[in-house]
Amino acid sequence: MSPLQPLISIITPSYNASLSIEQTIESVRKQTFQNWEMIIVDDCSTDDTPEILKRYEKVDERIHVIYLDQNGGAAVARNLALRHALARYVAFLDSDDCWKPEKLAKQLSFMQTNDYAFTFTGYEFITNEGVRLNKQVSAPAKVSYNAMLKNTIIGCLTVMVDRDKVGQIQMPNIRTRQDMATWLAILKKGIHAYGLNENLAEYRIGNPSISKNKWKAAKMNWFVYRKVEKLHLLKAFWCFSHYAFHAVAKRI
Repeated sequence: MSPLQPLISIITPSYNASLSIEQTIESVRKQTFQNWEMIIVDDCSTDDTPEILKRYEKVDERIHVIYLDQNGGAAVARNLALRHALARYVAFLDSDDCWKPEKLAKQLSFMQTNDYAFTFTGYEFITNEGVRLNKQVSAPAKVSYNAMLKNTIIGCLTVMVDRDKVGQIQMPNIRTRQDMATWLAILKKGIHAYGLNENLAEYRIGNPSISKNKWKAAKMNWFVYRKVEKLHLLKAFWCFSHYAFHAVAKRI
């Protein structure tokens, strides 16, 4: 690792990801920026994921894996990884998603040049087999707390934060939408998220029960509005209607 480059900690929860985790890890190892550590927390996988991770630990000293003996969910896994992270800069990548080779280099430069604390990028959708679907999500130039309430445009797989500026990160212990709640907590401090509008990541959407997942996501968005952010009922309805519109628009 070069002493002239800042270290970036990559936070990756994994659970039964044997079909995709190798592609995820290889997309990190192929980064043009090489001064990183990848902290993978395996959430008690029951498939071949642990064996794959053990193999990668042996071939790349930058990969550190924590094996849980009880399933706790993505928030528990991410928070544990965050507690072990050494770097000022932290990036997030789930075990079924991938990065383009210049993702870290371009995003770090974007942050340092502009003195940004919280950034994200554009990304595209791929199938379970890794086939591009020719559908991209663009990154708006700037997102505030109120804007994020109405449009969950920030993809977790694209986020990078400067912990010296945003403070320590602790995701709420909810099964889904913990990333959305975390970004809202940062934005609520008056910090803005800045978008690098380049397609630098690949989001896998090959789940056979996608409609069920979307309904579950919508219900969890409502939970975040009412129980986490404690929005008034009318404001929650207003934000939810905007969220639903943008969620559909992202997939058309």
